[in-house]
Amino acid sequence: MEWRIIRLTEVGSTNDYAREIAEDVPEGTVVIARRQRAGRGRKGRNWVSPEGGLWMTAILKPRSSPEHIPKLVFVGALAVVDTLARYGIPAEIKWPNDVLVDGKKIAGILSECKLNSFALLGIGLNVNNRVPEELRDLAVSMAELIGRELKLEGVLDALLRSLSYWYSLFKSGQHGKILQSVRTRSSVLGKDVVILEDGEVVLRGRAVGIDDSGALLVDTGESVERVIYGDVSLRFP
Repeated sequence: MEWRIIRLTEVGSTNDYAREIAEDVPEGTVVIARRQRAGRGRKGRNWVSPEGGLWMTAILKPRSSPEHIPKLVFVGALAVVDTLARYGIPAEIKWPNDVLVDGKKIAGILSECKLNSFALLGIGLNVNNRVPEELRDLAVSMAELIGRELKLEGVLDALLRSLSYWYSLFKSGQHGKILQSVRTRSSVLGKDVVILEDGEVVLRGRAVGIDDSGALLVDTGESVERVIYGDVSLRFP
């Protein structure tokens, strides 16, 4: 993949900016901002994104059937996990779109699409940005783990190389390889979980698998349920 990078000092959201230009630019265009005023995660949640982190959105134009498009979030998550490994940081994927280190969030992935046109893969990675005090039990940065600040360009280069690899598998239809890699890097499989929707518990059980559609399989003790939407928590309310 040949990447074309658009660099911004500040933007509301790289996903919003990318959406506005997506139909007029080639696949592989990447929007990067030094800071976001209105960064967001899944369901529109606020994502704190000050200077020092890597805030980016890749514009992709895969020729893929609609049922596979949601798996792009795994492509982004795997690219982040591989990038962290290059820096000696072991990480796991919390289904479907968070990357954790020792249970703390270090990155989030946000995928959006316009069918038959484009897909947006937003990645927010805590690199040198300081995690707010009130979130330090929940989040962490690369610099904090390594003990020094990192060159953002080096992290970006590693991330785009990994993203090229996983996206090439996606485009060539190797979805099984992607899903198996997600399974082996999962932070939730084999553990008791609760599934929440809008803060309310809708399911409790043990996460036992990720099926070929990307859905999480949860064994409630009475049945195995497919979860295609919701938040997974290992913290029991």
